[in-house]
Amino acid sequence: MKAVLYEAFSVAPKIVKLPDPAPEPHGVVVRVMATGVCRSDWHGWVGHDADIRLPHVPGHELAGFVEAVGRDVKNWKKGDRVTVPFVSGCGSCPQCHSGNHQVCDNQFQPGFTHWGSFAEYVSIHYADINLVRLPETIDFATAASLGCRFVTSFRAIVDQGRVSAGQWVAVHGCGGVGLSAIMIANAIGAQVVAIDIADQKLDLAKSVGAAATVNASKVANVVEAVMEITRGGAHVSVDALGHATTCFNSISNLRKRGRHIQVGLMLAEHGAPQIPMGKVIAHELEILGSHGMQAHRYPGMLAMIQSGKLSPEKLIGKTISLEQSIDALMNMDKFESSGVTVVTKF
Repeated sequence: MKAVLYEAFSVAPKIVKLPDPAPEPHGVVVRVMATGVCRSDWHGWVGHDADIRLPHVPGHELAGFVEAVGRDVKNWKKGDRVTVPFVSGCGSCPQCHSGNHQVCDNQFQPGFTHWGSFAEYVSIHYADINLVRLPETIDFATAASLGCRFVTSFRAIVDQGRVSAGQWVAVHGCGGVGLSAIMIANAIGAQVVAIDIADQKLDLAKSVGAAATVNASKVANVVEAVMEITRGGAHVSVDALGHATTCFNSISNLRKRGRHIQVGLMLAEHGAPQIPMGKVIAHELEILGSHGMQAHRYPGMLAMIQSGKLSPEKLIGKTISLEQSIDALMNMDKFESSGVTVVTKF
């Protein structure tokens, strides 16, 4: 198969030919029809993820056809249209038994714990637990764009944030995660304040449902700006970027008993951000993480997409080839593009 491979961290990957994978007894091989290019892939490429063993094929936001099926798989056959959570469960640990596959004790992640989807084929483990059936009405590029960004944002807003109609939601960072969170919160009926440093991204945020925007590079104090717009602070605030500043601002702009959701990865020098703990205590704030979404929670989200309440296809910035994914991956930290980039040509 053709694939993107890197043999050292922060060294340019190459297009190579590799042996086609074979399915595990409990797994399948998926023929990749689309895969998203995500900042998490960039974190892996520069060496921030301890699970990666070199040489490595990145990619974790994927959709395609089942190509081969392991002998113990009961629910899937060749030709099925599927996607998969980027954090998948083993099905046998205490977390999986409680329904929380997204924090499985033995989780596997394509593109991190094993080779990923920047390739023509990818091996998926524990297929009966983790695969998600795609409706015919959802194309592969849209399904791949759900990836880790849209589904993580869905769980952050709906399950962790418990957002309801009429509440104020602040979203810090208007990349793929942030735009997804804005669209989902707006669909629920919340009022959203979008915060970013690029007017182009803030314009896109408005187009997917933001009621107000704040350009962090043009205001004296982001927290004060959000507090003024929301008349006392956000009920729920999301750090969709993963930066010490956005994390601090997201917690600080909450109203009393508000909820901060950390979605953006906090790695390297941002791994131990300053937290206004005095305010957390005095205002009884909640600080929550959101790390993927279980396969069994996808149907509710897919139903909202099919009904037209959610339109993730609007978040796709561009589609590219596998060859072009190398430059896209290496430049993820420059935040030059708007929307989600998806590989559709292999």
